[in-house]
Amino acid sequence: WIIAFLGMATIYAEATLAQQTREIDADGNIHGGPVYYIKRAFRGKLGKFLAGFFAVAVIIALGFIGSMVQSNSIAESISSITGAPEYGWIVGVVVVLLAGFIFIGGIKRIASVTEKMDPFMAILYLIGGLFVICVNITNLPAAFGAIFKYAFMPQAIIGGGIGYALKEAISQGAKRGLFSNEAGMGSTPHAHAMANVEKPHDQGVAAMIGVFIDTFVVLTMTALVVIISLYCGDGILADGHQAGEMMNGLVIAKTNMVQLAFGEA
Repeated sequence: WIIAFLGMATIYAEATLAQQTREIDADGNIHGGPVYYIKRAFRGKLGKFLAGFFAVAVIIALGFIGSMVQSNSIAESISSITGAPEYGWIVGVVVVLLAGFIFIGGIKRIASVTEKMDPFMAILYLIGGLFVICVNITNLPAAFGAIFKYAFMPQAIIGGGIGYALKEAISQGAKRGLFSNEAGMGSTPHAHAMANVEKPHDQGVAAMIGVFIDTFVVLTMTALVVIISLYCGDGILADGHQAGEMMNGLVIAKTNMVQLAFGEA
């Protein structure tokens, strides 16, 4: 929540600057993003160096690291459903082929696919999350209580001294928050530069709303689904068991906790 609150300011700046510094070539194609406003802010060789460094860093972060995390999560989810983890590489190949088909079509195909897919996924997920929360509504007060209890007493669940626990809690919160909404990463301004708005401020506000919905709505619901289903009442982790342990002959998943939570609900 804290990272998202601060991130709403950084993503506003990103989106607004992307609109203000975008360029339109002779063919009417729009070019914009951090590289353009970095070079505008830092003239000369320093600006070129920083822009080039950003370009390389974002390719590594999004083209390799980020996509590996996502494809691995998809593979593990499907493997846990089918019970065939040895075929995870097939899922990776399918994801590559589908993503490649979309990317090769350029920005228009990407926009066409996402504008249809994203609302459907979001609505379906929100309906499912609300259903789980309603079914376990009696655990809702305990879930919120656990969130605030362990926010101020992280050593009780993370272990170690208060200093180490706070460091781990803040570190994990920052990393997960940024990975979710990408505010300040420089990955979204390219899309914000393409938008048709009356003034850059309008796109900045739209970007802020996106972070708010992503974190304060979707991720809060996700956290409640996991805590209500797994850590409250008769949940499988309510009696002290930890993710990664063997239980009833099966390993409690460390990843895809949401999938496990929906399954338990």
